[in-house]
Amino acid sequence: MKKKEGVVNETTINSRRNFLKTSALAVGSITIIPRHVLGQGFIAPSDKINLGYIGLGKQGGILANQFLSYTNSAQIVAGSDVWTSKQDWFKSVVEGYYAEKRNITKYNGVSTYINYKELLERNDIDAVVIATPDHWHAIQSIDALKSGKDVYCEKPMTNTIKDGRDMVDAVKKNKRVLQVGSMQRSWEKFRKAQEMVSSGKLGEIKKVLVNVGDPYRVYDLPAEPTPEGVDWNLWCGPAPLLTYHHTIAPKEVEGYPAWRDFKETGGGILADWGTHMFDIAQWCLGMDRTGPVEYIPPEDPKAVRGLRMFYENGIEMVHEDFGRSWAVRFIGTEGELDVSRSFLETRPEKILMPNGGDPSTLFNDRGNHYQNWLDAIKTRNQPICDVETGHRSATICNVANIAYELGRPLQWDPVKERFKGDAEANKMRKRKRRKY
Repeated sequence: MKKKEGVVNETTINSRRNFLKTSALAVGSITIIPRHVLGQGFIAPSDKINLGYIGLGKQGGILANQFLSYTNSAQIVAGSDVWTSKQDWFKSVVEGYYAEKRNITKYNGVSTYINYKELLERNDIDAVVIATPDHWHAIQSIDALKSGKDVYCEKPMTNTIKDGRDMVDAVKKNKRVLQVGSMQRSWEKFRKAQEMVSSGKLGEIKKVLVNVGDPYRVYDLPAEPTPEGVDWNLWCGPAPLLTYHHTIAPKEVEGYPAWRDFKETGGGILADWGTHMFDIAQWCLGMDRTGPVEYIPPEDPKAVRGLRMFYENGIEMVHEDFGRSWAVRFIGTEGELDVSRSFLETRPEKILMPNGGDPSTLFNDRGNHYQNWLDAIKTRNQPICDVETGHRSATICNVANIAYELGRPLQWDPVKERFKGDAEANKMRKRKRRKY
């Protein structure tokens, strides 16, 4: 499809004002040193990193806000989405933002594409942000890595175990930098929780409770007419060709679409939020390169909570609603710690606040997960949530979904990444991809 050339006008300015509420980013003049002069992958310290976006809906817009308003070393130059309406919206928002920045020079606007592969063909794009449904993450990330681009991939990193390992291998082979969008690792509240648990302030950890949503379910929504302005075949891509329903793929940029709930396109809220909260459990326990070795589902086959997981060292982790919304509870021999985006508390209180005080007024800095990735691109160091970390956190969710679906205990080898003595479960580590 022919690209849409960037045009900055009053309409784009107004669109930007309707969406982005902050304008604190002070961007200096852009000095571009041609990549072919410096060699592939070289980005000078004074250079702006050219970003392309794949997936221009709700989450793509949120990430555009983050990279526009809270980073200082990148510019968005391209976007791809199967919806033409979302291409137009994204283009308007981004170009409107830059139009308000009077001291920005040498910016030619946002070019948009239906097929993301056309975006990846551009040699002037250094890195891509992937915010498509989960079933696309691995294919698009690996294609980007092969094209020499660094990647910011939304969580869950993948919805199959095999796809995750393939992404890890592709990052290594192509010597690229990949950051997973588990941004809680950059938040002060969660960094403090990690410090408290890993330093032994709770004593020996015996049990961890993780409260997140339901496992996936098979797609079951009634068919609706497919609207104009979308390449529905390409939206489904490697997944089965589903019948259209507006809740999984709304035409306009609305709330979070329901594709997250279904096996074919996501991993349920168990995975959508689990790769935030199980990720924190992994990090605090020092298990970023491994995972539980045993998964025991509840006896009731219809239950959507109650999965028990055991690490090799005996620590038990349970998918359980302990009445505090999406959160994690660490239970140690000397005390307990609860952490979520809204609170960080310990029992006894003195573990966290030895000198007294109100913890709700502290630990509220959210860091900058996005600048962390951009800095890693320039230094070639690992970002705070690298590909192996993202793969291991996603694997917990993927194995958990398999355990709920099969309804029987599973023995997992985190080194070989195989189930022990269960051929059916091993087949579920990957899925057949549809030709599209």
